[in-house]
Amino acid sequence: MLVFTSLLTACSSSPADEQQGVSNGGDDDGKLYIPLISKGFQHQFWQAVRLGAEQAAEEFDVEITFEGPETESQVDKQIEMLQAALDRNPDAIGFAALDSQSALPLLERARDNNIPVIAFDSGVDSDIPLATAATDNIAASALAADKMAELIGNKGKVALIVHDQTSRTGVDRRDGFVNRINEQYPDIEIIDIQYGGGDHLRSTDLAKAILQAHPDLDGFFGANEGSAIGIVNAVRELNKEGEIVIIGYDSGKQQIEGIKSGIMAGAITQNPIGIGYETVKAAVQVISGESVPETIDTGFFWYDKDNIDSEEIQAVLYD
Repeated sequence: MLVFTSLLTACSSSPADEQQGVSNGGDDDGKLYIPLISKGFQHQFWQAVRLGAEQAAEEFDVEITFEGPETESQVDKQIEMLQAALDRNPDAIGFAALDSQSALPLLERARDNNIPVIAFDSGVDSDIPLATAATDNIAASALAADKMAELIGNKGKVALIVHDQTSRTGVDRRDGFVNRINEQYPDIEIIDIQYGGGDHLRSTDLAKAILQAHPDLDGFFGANEGSAIGIVNAVRELNKEGEIVIIGYDSGKQQIEGIKSGIMAGAITQNPIGIGYETVKAAVQVISGESVPETIDTGFFWYDKDNIDSEEIQAVLYD
């Protein structure tokens, strides 16, 4: 039986019940029980990760839960969910850290109780996770920087909206982009980096402030779905469509529509279904005594209006 929680799942329970999730720890039917604690449910990305986890759970005949806080700014809420998951004495646990430091005490508890930890999407600054299923965010954001440079003619001013500076994804996507620009494009200036918590409304306000302070801005990079949507909203609200090169990260309906309409130049898409699938698969392998690689690279792709309808890209988009 698959057990999961989702703000988008149609059911009769309340949103609070859905986010918290319910499980018997897999004891009733004898199946292995593996809870996955994600960063949130506000983006379609996490629904795709959940789908991949469900596919693996069915294939390997294990029970999972999939839960996360309402938004990616709720570190304390995520820690509470991790605590509750450990209290159910799972066979293994998957964890996508919002804050790579805050969770360490609980991860140490998992290790001390012989509960294997598989990180997904975001690693943590520890060797406790036995594997991390994730995108190579540094390489992916470096590719985004290369595309930005190409599209603005290798010179000009660019800014970033990043989801946070506490998770590995936030740090790696920021640094991958910034370092590539600084190392290879001396005529491009990064004039500002702001952090919107992955929230499109907050990111919109930050992007508008940057655009108003720097009317000569040439390019904008949004380091996750909410960040990119915020930039698109800001550009539209300030009537700057066609003046700013916008590059995003992740997929989702609004980014896909933005690329097809031309307001966005393109974006990096991950393989979220693969992330969820590989997380559960690695957990099952570890429980079974098999070795797993420390890093499970689930891949990334650049997509724009020229290749968005290709079979390869359609397989990794989520809306």
